[in-house]
Amino acid sequence: MSIADNIQRVQERIANACARSGRHPSEVTLVAVTKQQTVDAMLAAVAAGLQQLGENRVEEAAVKIPQVAATATQPVTWHMVGHIQSRKAKQVVPLFDLAQSVDSLRLAQRLSRLAQARGRDFPVLLEINVSGEASKYGLVGYNWHNDEAVRQQLWQEVSAIMALPSLDVRGLMTMAPFGAEERIIRRVFADMSALRESLDANLPVLSMGMTDDFTIAIEEGATMIRVGRAIFGERK
Repeated sequence: MSIADNIQRVQERIANACARSGRHPSEVTLVAVTKQQTVDAMLAAVAAGLQQLGENRVEEAAVKIPQVAATATQPVTWHMVGHIQSRKAKQVVPLFDLAQSVDSLRLAQRLSRLAQARGRDFPVLLEINVSGEASKYGLVGYNWHNDEAVRQQLWQEVSAIMALPSLDVRGLMTMAPFGAEERIIRRVFADMSALRESLDANLPVLSMGMTDDFTIAIEEGATMIRVGRAIFGERK
């Protein structure tokens, strides 16, 4: 099947998940994750109507973004969705329109300084590790509803980041455990949705859900999903 066909199938699954949860498909933004994809594949996704593309690695994005921008027939919003090393943060602000993976106060402070130097407000999402996996990046949020120390620390970090100049904190991002049972995945996404509500801040974006679990994420309140394989096929 073509990339356009795959996108249509993903959009149908989005619509079905929204119907099951009493939501409208317009409430969910689809970000096509283009890690290791060719520029031609990325342009095919744009030609099929997608305007939100996500990259995991700064070096790869620095090569592909200018090429896509020079050829695409419509504007593209670029999301940084992978881990941001501090030494590469200086490339993120000029390359991307939004960083979804701000996983520490230190990184947020660096991005704030870089954005100030460029005279712009830089949109970000805060990555929260609510699954508790040691392999996952993010502000510590595991068991936040039962652990007062975790909750207070997280609230303090989020408040400190939101107060930084030139950072536009638009929401939260998380990842569920890979290959876990549905009940575990659903619990992680439900915990994340509840966390956003408990923060009592203007955080409209809730980015969660990838190829294997985006329908569950939508049912639990995701407003943004990050999908790669279901659009482009398996990476070589």
